[in-house]
Amino acid sequence: MARKSALAVAGVILAAAAACDGASGQSAGQDSDLTGVTVEVAATWSGIERENFQAVLDAFAEKTGATVKYTAGGIDLPVLLNSRIAGGSPPDVALVAQPGVVSALVSRGALVPLSGSAADAVTDNYSDAWQSLGAVGGTRYGFYFKVANKSVIWYRVKSFEDAGVKPPATWDDLTAVSRTLADSGTTPMVAAGGDGWVLTDWFENAFLRIGGAEKYDKLARHEIPWTDPAVVKTLTLLGEYWQTPKMILNRPAGATQITFTQAISDVFGVAPKAAMLFEGNFVAAEITKLGRSTVGQTAKFFPWPSIGGSAPAVVTAGDQAVQLKDTTEARALMTFLASPEAAAIMTAKGGFISANAKVDQSSYPDPTTRALAGAVVEAELLRFDLSDLTPQRFGGGSNAALWVLLQDFLEKGLDARSVAQRLEDAAQKEYGAGRARPPDSARPAPVP
Repeated sequence: MARKSALAVAGVILAAAAACDGASGQSAGQDSDLTGVTVEVAATWSGIERENFQAVLDAFAEKTGATVKYTAGGIDLPVLLNSRIAGGSPPDVALVAQPGVVSALVSRGALVPLSGSAADAVTDNYSDAWQSLGAVGGTRYGFYFKVANKSVIWYRVKSFEDAGVKPPATWDDLTAVSRTLADSGTTPMVAAGGDGWVLTDWFENAFLRIGGAEKYDKLARHEIPWTDPAVVKTLTLLGEYWQTPKMILNRPAGATQITFTQAISDVFGVAPKAAMLFEGNFVAAEITKLGRSTVGQTAKFFPWPSIGGSAPAVVTAGDQAVQLKDTTEARALMTFLASPEAAAIMTAKGGFISANAKVDQSSYPDPTTRALAGAVVEAELLRFDLSDLTPQRFGGGSNAALWVLLQDFLEKGLDARSVAQRLEDAAQKEYGAGRARPPDSARPAPVP
């Protein structure tokens, strides 16, 4: 994939090295005969994402004769992996969202480096920029099967038309549009506070535009405190929007009961309750599944708005395929997942963006999805999801400090400075005692 020189991705510098698979020195390709063999893959996905991924696994099974078992770990997949590893029965392959978790698994010796046909597939099909994200300490351990554009706001076209408003380009415009919608009797926004990761995405998008790329990177590594003025300014901006009467559906207490999936139904379901929701490109598949709106026609998106004249930027994330067993079937599945064939199965179903450079853009099912994918490629500024770069107990799970404190902030209307101080107190605890900073693999690398 081509990238402008100004782009940067939070990831590692790749020292690419392709070796033979395992001790046997044999390559295990995706066309291996695995009749009678069971291979297990674990991921976070449920619902429509799980259904779509199952089509990929079915294609692998048809090619190889293998039986494929899918294990859903949900948002706490790292807990499941740690438990399975400790018990001596890890899955063959896992798709992990947090780079910090991958680095921790490497430090425990729990992952198998890419080699043989799997390494070749990644070299052949992924740009250097995306290959770099799959390495730890100069060794490649994985690749990003799925990536996301997490910098879009979805809206119901009829709500905008009825209120006489257009998609906003700036934060001030968003505030003005929201007030007009509220005055017309339509709740402007669903915040989906029941899932803390949605609120971390709100923070990350606002902070990247307020603090800029350098502070974003430093905050991920805790090289600046969470009491930094840019953090306080970001929390203040979000707090003013969230706490304005009639802006957020069911706020105060009810907003933290709305899950991500429910939020989509609240905007695009049978009985719409709000006009907009913020979340990534993957919302498109859920909208289509509801069957009440058509993506690109009655359901559209606009980029996260500029704040204070900030340049266009995209927060991205992804699920990295890693290998936990040094077996022929594990290597074969990794090889297949790194192929354009596997990626194209997912892209055709919608709600999915591939980092695989060999995927034909025409495989995306509609202009909306192609535009979402193109925004990741063409963004002037690209950064990886900040919470996924922090220690897991700070930013990467349902009980993580960042999740919980932002939920409190949404629900209780706390003072921005007090929330910043509580975040800093939690960061000092979780980044301390040898856990202070993500490894160098979390540092941003320039993208050509």
